[in-house]
Amino acid sequence: MADFLDEMAQSSRDRADEALRVGDNILAKMRSAKPALPLNLQPGRFELIAEVKLTAPSVGVLAQPEDPHQAVIEQARAYLQGGAAVVSVLTEPTRFGGELSHLGAIAGAGLGPLMRKDFLRDPIQLVEARAAGASGALLIARMLGDAMIDAMLYTAHHAGLFVLIEAFTEDDLHRIAGAHARRRGLGPPLLVGVNCRDLATLRIDPERFLRLAEHLPLGLPAVAESGMTTPQDIARVAEAGYQLALVGSSLMQAPDPKARVVELVDAGRSAYRVRR
Repeated sequence: MADFLDEMAQSSRDRADEALRVGDNILAKMRSAKPALPLNLQPGRFELIAEVKLTAPSVGVLAQPEDPHQAVIEQARAYLQGGAAVVSVLTEPTRFGGELSHLGAIAGAGLGPLMRKDFLRDPIQLVEARAAGASGALLIARMLGDAMIDAMLYTAHHAGLFVLIEAFTEDDLHRIAGAHARRRGLGPPLLVGVNCRDLATLRIDPERFLRLAEHLPLGLPAVAESGMTTPQDIARVAEAGYQLALVGSSLMQAPDPKARVVELVDAGRSAYRVRR
Protein backbone atom coordinates (compact mmCIF):
# COMPACT_ATOMS: atom_id res chain seq x y z
CA MET A 1 0.00 0.00 0.00
CA ALA A 2 1.14 3.51 -0.63
CA ASP A 3 -0.10 7.07 -0.82
CA PHE A 4 -3.90 7.27 -1.04
CA LEU A 5 -4.47 3.70 0.12
CA ASP A 6 -2.19 4.26 3.10
CA GLU A 7 -4.18 7.34 4.03
CA MET A 8 -7.46 5.46 3.79
CA ALA A 9 -6.09 2.53 5.78
CA GLN A 10 -5.06 4.76 8.67
CA SER A 11 -8.36 6.60 8.68
CA SER A 12 -10.22 3.31 8.74
CA ARG A 13 -8.02 1.97 11.53
CA ASP A 14 -8.86 5.00 13.66
CA ARG A 15 -12.57 4.50 13.04
CA ALA A 16 -12.31 0.78 13.78
CA ASP A 17 -10.59 1.54 17.09
CA GLU A 18 -13.45 3.86 18.01
CA ALA A 19 -15.99 1.18 17.06
CA LEU A 20 -14.19 -1.38 19.20
CA ARG A 21 -14.53 0.93 22.20
CA VAL A 22 -18.30 0.73 21.88
CA GLY A 23 -18.40 -2.79 20.47
CA ASP A 24 -21.09 -4.06 22.85
CA ASN A 25 -23.47 -1.33 21.72
CA ILE A 26 -22.83 -2.13 18.06
CA LEU A 27 -23.44 -5.84 18.67
CA ALA A 28 -26.72 -5.02 20.40
CA LYS A 29 -27.80 -2.90 17.44
CA MET A 30 -26.91 -5.68 15.02
CA ARG A 31 -28.94 -8.22 16.96
CA SER A 32 -31.99 -5.96 16.90
CA ALA A 33 -31.61 -4.95 13.24
CA LYS A 34 -34.18 -6.00 10.66
CA PRO A 35 -33.17 -8.98 8.50
CA ALA A 36 -30.94 -8.00 5.59
CA LEU A 37 -32.52 -7.84 2.16
CA PRO A 38 -30.87 -10.69 0.23
CA LEU A 39 -28.61 -10.41 -2.77
CA ASN A 40 -30.34 -12.33 -5.55
CA LEU A 41 -28.07 -13.17 -8.48
CA GLN A 42 -29.45 -15.35 -11.24
CA PRO A 43 -26.98 -17.55 -13.11
CA GLY A 44 -26.31 -16.28 -16.59
CA ARG A 45 -27.71 -12.79 -16.02
CA PHE A 46 -25.67 -9.60 -15.82
CA GLU A 47 -26.37 -7.18 -12.96
CA LEU A 48 -25.34 -3.68 -11.94
CA ILE A 49 -24.11 -2.41 -8.57
CA ALA A 50 -24.90 1.31 -8.49
CA GLU A 51 -23.00 3.52 -6.08
CA VAL A 52 -24.07 6.44 -3.93
CA LYS A 53 -21.30 8.85 -2.93
CA LEU A 54 -21.13 12.59 -2.48
CA THR A 55 -17.44 13.06 -3.34
CA ALA A 56 -14.84 11.13 -5.32
CA PRO A 57 -11.13 11.97 -4.94
CA SER A 58 -10.61 11.38 -8.66
CA VAL A 59 -13.24 13.92 -9.79
CA GLY A 60 -14.13 16.04 -6.76
CA VAL A 61 -17.54 16.93 -5.33
CA LEU A 62 -20.40 15.02 -6.93
CA ALA A 63 -23.28 16.40 -4.87
CA GLN A 64 -23.79 19.02 -2.15
CA PRO A 65 -27.39 18.46 -1.04
CA GLU A 66 -29.02 20.48 1.72
CA ASP A 67 -30.36 17.22 3.17
CA PRO A 68 -27.77 14.49 2.51
CA HIS A 69 -29.88 11.71 4.00
CA GLN A 70 -32.89 12.45 1.79
CA ALA A 71 -30.61 12.91 -1.21
CA VAL A 72 -28.97 9.51 -0.86
CA ILE A 73 -32.37 7.87 -0.40
CA GLU A 74 -33.66 9.42 -3.62
CA GLN A 75 -30.50 8.46 -5.51
CA ALA A 76 -30.75 4.86 -4.30
CA ARG A 77 -34.43 4.74 -5.20
CA ALA A 78 -33.66 5.87 -8.76
CA TYR A 79 -30.97 3.20 -9.10
CA LEU A 80 -33.21 0.39 -7.92
CA GLN A 81 -36.14 1.53 -10.04
CA GLY A 82 -33.78 1.42 -13.01
CA GLY A 83 -32.92 -2.21 -12.31
CA ALA A 84 -29.76 -2.10 -10.18
CA ALA A 85 -29.34 -5.29 -8.17
CA VAL A 86 -27.48 -3.63 -5.29
CA VAL A 87 -26.79 -0.11 -4.08
CA SER A 88 -23.21 0.47 -2.92
CA VAL A 89 -23.02 3.18 -0.25
CA LEU A 90 -19.73 4.96 0.47
CA THR A 91 -19.30 5.38 4.21
CA GLU A 92 -15.73 6.75 4.19
CA PRO A 93 -15.91 10.30 5.64
CA THR A 94 -12.58 11.98 4.97
CA ARG A 95 -12.31 11.81 1.16
CA PHE A 96 -15.70 10.53 -0.02
CA GLY A 97 -18.14 12.57 2.05
CA GLY A 98 -19.64 9.37 3.38
CA GLU A 99 -21.22 8.44 6.69
CA LEU A 100 -22.59 5.23 8.11
CA SER A 101 -25.79 7.19 8.69
CA HIS A 102 -26.23 7.52 4.90
CA LEU A 103 -26.41 3.74 4.68
CA GLY A 104 -28.77 3.67 7.64
CA ALA A 105 -31.06 6.24 6.03
CA ILE A 106 -31.35 4.22 2.81
CA ALA A 107 -31.85 1.00 4.76
CA GLY A 108 -34.62 2.64 6.75
CA ALA A 109 -36.46 3.32 3.49
CA GLY A 110 -36.44 -0.44 2.77
CA LEU A 111 -35.61 -0.02 -0.90
CA GLY A 112 -33.32 -2.94 -1.68
CA PRO A 113 -30.04 -4.67 -0.78
CA LEU A 114 -27.20 -2.34 0.23
CA MET A 115 -23.44 -2.83 0.33
CA ARG A 116 -21.18 -0.89 2.65
CA LYS A 117 -18.21 0.35 0.63
CA ASP A 118 -15.27 1.52 2.70
CA PHE A 119 -11.68 0.63 3.52
CA LEU A 120 -12.54 -1.90 6.22
CA ARG A 121 -9.79 -3.19 8.50
CA ASP A 122 -11.52 -5.01 11.37
CA PRO A 123 -14.47 -7.42 11.79
CA ILE A 124 -16.23 -4.90 14.04
CA GLN A 125 -16.77 -2.77 10.93
CA LEU A 126 -18.78 -5.59 9.37
CA VAL A 127 -20.89 -5.73 12.52
CA GLU A 128 -21.39 -1.96 12.13
CA ALA A 129 -22.49 -2.50 8.53
CA ARG A 130 -25.11 -5.10 9.45
CA ALA A 131 -26.32 -2.96 12.37
CA ALA A 132 -26.83 -0.05 9.95
CA GLY A 133 -28.90 -2.20 7.60
CA ALA A 134 -26.37 -3.43 5.04
CA SER A 135 -26.78 -6.72 3.22
CA GLY A 136 -23.12 -6.86 2.25
CA ALA A 137 -19.74 -5.17 2.43
CA LEU A 138 -16.64 -4.62 0.33
CA LEU A 139 -13.17 -5.76 1.40
CA ILE A 140 -9.88 -4.91 -0.29
CA ALA A 141 -7.53 -7.91 -0.42
CA ARG A 142 -4.41 -5.73 -0.58
CA MET A 143 -5.26 -4.14 2.77
CA LEU A 144 -5.72 -7.43 4.64
CA GLY A 145 -3.54 -10.43 5.42
CA ASP A 146 -4.91 -13.91 4.80
CA ALA A 147 -5.73 -14.46 8.47
CA MET A 148 -7.71 -11.20 8.61
CA ILE A 149 -9.56 -12.03 5.39
CA ASP A 150 -10.59 -15.34 6.99
CA ALA A 151 -11.69 -13.53 10.15
CA MET A 152 -13.69 -11.02 8.15
CA LEU A 153 -15.41 -13.74 6.12
CA TYR A 154 -16.22 -15.66 9.30
CA THR A 155 -17.80 -12.54 10.79
CA ALA A 156 -19.69 -11.82 7.57
CA HIS A 157 -21.06 -15.38 7.59
CA HIS A 158 -22.41 -15.03 11.12
CA ALA A 159 -23.74 -11.53 10.43
CA GLY A 160 -25.48 -12.65 7.25
CA LEU A 161 -23.53 -10.34 4.95
CA PHE A 162 -22.45 -11.05 1.41
CA VAL A 163 -18.88 -9.94 0.67
CA LEU A 164 -17.25 -8.45 -2.39
CA ILE A 165 -13.46 -8.86 -2.18
CA GLU A 166 -11.57 -6.48 -4.42
CA ALA A 167 -8.41 -7.38 -6.34
CA PHE A 168 -5.85 -5.40 -8.31
CA THR A 169 -3.40 -8.13 -9.30
CA GLU A 170 -3.20 -11.80 -10.21
CA ASP A 171 -1.73 -12.47 -6.77
CA ASP A 172 -4.77 -10.82 -5.14
CA LEU A 173 -7.03 -13.14 -7.12
CA HIS A 174 -5.08 -16.23 -6.04
CA ARG A 175 -5.39 -15.14 -2.41
CA ILE A 176 -9.13 -14.62 -2.81
CA ALA A 177 -9.47 -18.07 -4.38
CA GLY A 178 -7.64 -19.52 -1.38
CA ALA A 179 -9.93 -17.71 1.04
CA HIS A 180 -12.94 -19.03 -0.87
CA ALA A 181 -11.63 -22.58 -0.60
CA ARG A 182 -11.10 -22.20 3.14
CA ARG A 183 -14.72 -21.03 3.56
CA ARG A 184 -15.90 -24.50 2.51
CA GLY A 185 -19.11 -23.22 1.03
CA LEU A 186 -20.24 -21.08 3.94
CA GLY A 187 -22.71 -18.38 2.90
CA PRO A 188 -23.81 -15.69 2.24
CA PRO A 189 -22.40 -15.17 -1.26
CA LEU A 190 -18.81 -14.21 -1.96
CA LEU A 191 -18.07 -12.06 -5.02
CA VAL A 192 -14.66 -11.30 -6.50
CA GLY A 193 -13.99 -7.84 -7.87
CA VAL A 194 -11.32 -6.36 -10.12
CA ASN A 195 -10.76 -2.63 -9.67
CA CYS A 196 -9.12 -0.92 -12.63
CA ARG A 197 -8.30 2.17 -10.55
CA ASP A 198 -4.89 2.22 -8.90
CA LEU A 199 -5.70 3.18 -5.32
CA ALA A 200 -2.19 4.49 -4.78
CA THR A 201 -2.21 6.93 -7.73
CA LEU A 202 -5.98 7.01 -8.58
CA ARG A 203 -5.17 6.41 -12.25
CA ILE A 204 -7.42 4.18 -14.37
CA ASP A 205 -6.15 1.12 -16.26
CA PRO A 206 -9.18 -0.29 -18.16
CA GLU A 207 -7.07 -3.06 -19.70
CA ARG A 208 -6.70 -4.60 -16.24
CA PHE A 209 -10.20 -6.05 -16.59
CA LEU A 210 -9.17 -8.04 -19.65
CA ARG A 211 -5.70 -8.97 -18.38
CA LEU A 212 -7.09 -10.49 -15.18
CA ALA A 213 -10.24 -12.06 -16.61
CA GLU A 214 -8.53 -15.40 -17.25
CA HIS A 215 -7.33 -15.51 -13.63
CA LEU A 216 -10.74 -14.92 -12.02
CA PRO A 217 -11.61 -17.78 -9.64
CA LEU A 218 -14.26 -20.06 -11.12
CA GLY A 219 -17.40 -20.41 -9.08
CA LEU A 220 -17.43 -16.81 -7.87
CA PRO A 221 -19.45 -14.04 -9.54
CA ALA A 222 -16.97 -11.49 -10.89
CA VAL A 223 -17.45 -7.74 -10.57
CA ALA A 224 -15.75 -5.09 -12.74
CA GLU A 225 -15.17 -1.94 -10.67
CA SER A 226 -14.39 1.68 -11.55
CA GLY A 227 -13.68 3.58 -14.73
CA MET A 228 -16.84 2.64 -16.65
CA THR A 229 -19.06 5.43 -17.92
CA THR A 230 -20.72 4.25 -21.14
CA PRO A 231 -22.81 1.28 -22.30
CA GLN A 232 -19.83 0.29 -24.44
CA ASP A 233 -17.64 0.09 -21.33
CA ILE A 234 -20.21 -2.15 -19.65
CA ALA A 235 -20.61 -4.37 -22.70
CA ARG A 236 -16.83 -4.85 -22.86
CA VAL A 237 -16.52 -6.21 -19.33
CA ALA A 238 -19.70 -8.28 -19.63
CA GLU A 239 -18.35 -9.92 -22.77
CA ALA A 240 -15.13 -10.70 -20.86
CA GLY A 241 -17.14 -12.68 -18.30
CA TYR A 242 -17.81 -10.19 -15.52
CA GLN A 243 -21.33 -10.88 -14.24
CA LEU A 244 -21.59 -7.51 -12.49
CA ALA A 245 -20.22 -4.02 -12.85
CA LEU A 246 -19.94 -1.41 -10.10
CA VAL A 247 -20.53 2.13 -11.37
CA GLY A 248 -20.44 5.24 -9.21
CA SER A 249 -19.29 8.68 -10.33
CA SER A 250 -20.92 8.66 -13.76
CA LEU A 251 -24.26 7.68 -12.23
CA MET A 252 -24.00 10.40 -9.60
CA GLN A 253 -23.41 12.90 -12.42
CA ALA A 254 -26.18 11.60 -14.69
CA PRO A 255 -29.16 13.97 -15.16
CA ASP A 256 -31.47 10.93 -15.03
CA PRO A 257 -29.79 8.18 -13.00
CA LYS A 258 -32.72 5.78 -13.39
CA ALA A 259 -32.57 5.99 -17.17
CA ARG A 260 -28.78 5.61 -17.14
CA VAL A 261 -29.04 2.46 -15.00
CA VAL A 262 -31.55 1.00 -17.47
CA GLU A 263 -29.16 1.75 -20.32
CA LEU A 264 -26.16 0.16 -18.60
CA VAL A 265 -28.05 -2.94 -17.46
CA ASP A 266 -29.40 -3.51 -20.97
CA ALA A 267 -25.90 -3.17 -22.44
CA GLY A 268 -24.47 -5.67 -19.96
CA ARG A 269 -27.22 -8.23 -20.45
CA SER A 270 -26.93 -8.07 -24.22
CA ALA A 271 -23.17 -8.73 -24.11
CA TYR A 272 -22.69 -11.01 -21.10
CA ARG A 273 -20.85 -14.26 -21.66
CA VAL A 274 -20.63 -16.82 -18.87
CA ARG A 275 -17.07 -17.74 -17.88
CA ARG A 276 -16.11 -21.37 -18.34
